[in-house]
Amino acid sequence: MKLGIYKHSKKGTEYRVTAIAKQSETLEDMVVYEALYENPVSKVWVRPLTMFEEIIELDGKKVPRFQYMREN
Repeated sequence: MKLGIYKHSKKGTEYRVTAIAKQSETLEDMVVYEALYENPVSKVWVRPLTMFEEIIELDGKKVPRFQYMREN
């Protein structure tokens, strides 16, 4: 997976993917990403790589949950 700026397909918000990490117990690949907008809950997030790369349905179309936009 490419590091860089991704757009959330449902929300339209942008995130910077900074690393791929391993979950310590299962060794599952996790995406570490930072919200590029003001978010009072958290600035840094993790999500399983499989979920980050998931194809979702939006307005009757299949699209990636997060779409790669550009380099950092």
